[in-house]
Amino acid sequence: MQAPVSVLALAVGIALILGVLWDAFETAVLSRRVSRGTRLTTLFYRLTWPTWRVLAARMRSERRRENFLTVFGPLSLLLLIAFWAFGLVLGFALLHWGAGTQMRTPDGRENFFVDLYMSGTTLFTLGIGDVTPTSASGRAITVLESGMGLGFLALMISYLPVLSQAFSNREVSISLLDARAGSPPSGSELLRRHSRDGESALEPLLREWERSSAQLLESHVSFPVLAYYRSQHDNQSWVAAMTAILDTCALIIAIVEHGPVRQARLTFAMARHAVADLCHVLDLDPQPPRPDRLDPAVLALVRASLRDSGIALQPEQASERRLDELRRMYEPQVHALSRRLLMPLPPWIPGIAVHENWNATAPER
Repeated sequence: MQAPVSVLALAVGIALILGVLWDAFETAVLSRRVSRGTRLTTLFYRLTWPTWRVLAARMRSERRRENFLTVFGPLSLLLLIAFWAFGLVLGFALLHWGAGTQMRTPDGRENFFVDLYMSGTTLFTLGIGDVTPTSASGRAITVLESGMGLGFLALMISYLPVLSQAFSNREVSISLLDARAGSPPSGSELLRRHSRDGESALEPLLREWERSSAQLLESHVSFPVLAYYRSQHDNQSWVAAMTAILDTCALIIAIVEHGPVRQARLTFAMARHAVADLCHVLDLDPQPPRPDRLDPAVLALVRASLRDSGIALQPEQASERRLDELRRMYEPQVHALSRRLLMPLPPWIPGIAVHENWNATAPER
C-alpha cells in the first residue's frame, strides 16, 4: 500500500511544481498570448474577485467602497505570489514524502509536516539547519528547490516594477483627459472644448490616444492583473477613459461634418482592439448596456451641444445610422468590462456641472 501512495505523492508533487512554474512563467515572462486557458492564476481570480465584489457591495459609503475596491489589485498580486510560493513548498514537500527522504530532526520525529517545514525553509533559502536530509535523493531535492527558490524570488522582484511602470503610464494618459473632457470624461465634452481649435487640436490628441490604446493593449493583455488596478480618483478609470475616446471617435466619424476622420478611424480601431482583447483575456461575454447609453433624447442633447459649440453636423438620418453601427462594435465590450470591474461607463453628455479634478482643492487643516 505504501508504494502506490508514494508514487501518487511524487506524481502530485511534480504536477504541482510544474503547474506553478508554468503559470508563473506565462504570467510574468511569456507576455504575448491572448488566448489563455484555465490556469492557477485564472482560478485564483475567479475565486477572489467575486468575493471581494460581494464585500464591497455591502458597503453603503461610496467613497469607502471605492477605496476597498482599490486595494484589490495590488493585494491580489501579493496574494498570488504567496499562492505560487505555497504551491512550490507543498509540491517539494510531497516529493520528499513520496521519495521517503530520511530527515535528521532535533526530536527524532519524521512526518509530512517535517517535510513541509524543510521545504519552506529551503525555498526561501533560510538555511536554519535544524532539519536536514540524510539520503541522496533528499539532498538532490533540497538543492533543486533551493536553486528554484532563488530564481522564483528574483523573478517576482523583477516582475513588480514592470507592473508599476505600466500602471503609471496608463494613469498619465487618463489624468490628461481631466481638463480636456471632464471627470468622468465625456466624448461630447471633449469635442465641445476643442471646437474652436478644430483638427489642429483634435488630431494630435487622437494620435496620442492611438498610441496610449496600443500601450494599454500590450500591458493589460500581457499582465491582466492591471485591469483590476483603479485610478487615483473615484470618478476616473481606464474603462471610462477608453469608452470616452471611442465615443469621441464615433462622433467624429459619424456625425461631425469637418473633423480628423482618418485619425479618428485609426484611434477607434486600436481602442476597440484593446477592449475586445481584454474581454477575451478576462473571459467576458460582451453584452450591450441596458438601458441604452444613447437613447434618442440623449442623442438630441448631444447634437444640440455640439451645434451650440459651432461644430457643423452631418444630416441626422444617415449619421445616426452610422453612429449606431459604430456603437455596436464596442459598447458591448466596454459594458462587459464595466460590469466585471465595477468601473462605471461615462455619460455621452455631462451633467449641468462638469467636475474637474484639477480644479478641486484639498480641505484646509
